[in-house]
Amino acid sequence: MIRYPIHPLDAPKLLPYAPFIMLRAAFPGSFDPPTFGHLNIIERAVDIFDELHIVVAVNREKKYLFSPDERVAMMKDLVSHWSNVRVDMWDSLIVNYLSKKQIKVLIRGVRGVSDFSYEFDLSMMNKGLNPSIETIFMTTDPKYFVLRSSAIKELASFGGDVSKMVPPIVAEALKKKYDRGSF
Repeated sequence: MIRYPIHPLDAPKLLPYAPFIMLRAAFPGSFDPPTFGHLNIIERAVDIFDELHIVVAVNREKKYLFSPDERVAMMKDLVSHWSNVRVDMWDSLIVNYLSKKQIKVLIRGVRGVSDFSYEFDLSMMNKGLNPSIETIFMTTDPKYFVLRSSAIKELASFGGDVSKMVPPIVAEALKKKYDRGSF
C-alpha cells in the first residue's frame, strides 16, 4: 500500500517518490505494566502506519514496579507477531527520539476528557520543541476506559484477578513480583 505522509500541496513534487515514502509513528509510554488498553491502541495503529515504534519511557523521577528491561521484554513479547512494530527504550525527551529516528507522528492514547486535556498540553509543548511533529490522539476502546496501570498494580498487590486487564504474560509477571515482594 502506498501512503503519503506529506502535505497535499507538496504531493505533486514528491509523487515520483511516493512508493518509497513510509508513514512512521511512535507510541511512547511507561507501560508499567502494559495493559489491554495499550494493546488496543497499538493494534489499531499498526493498521494505519507502515512502521510503529513503541517507546518505553524511562523517567528518572518516577518509581516503576518493573525495570526498563522488563518492560521492554514484555512489550517485545506482546508485539512480536507484528513485523512492522519496533520496541525501544528511551530516557530523554520524546521529541529527541522522534528527531533521531526521523519520525513525524506521535500517537497518544486517551481514555477521556481528563486524559485529552493533559495530552493536549503535552502535544503543544512538543510542537513548540519541534514544529514538524504531529500528535494523533487515539481513543481507547470503551471497554478499556477504566484501565490504569496504577490501579492494576494495586489490585495485583492484593492478589486480585487482573486477567481481564492485562495479557497473560503481564498477569504472570505481576504475580511473580508481588509473590516475591520484589517491588
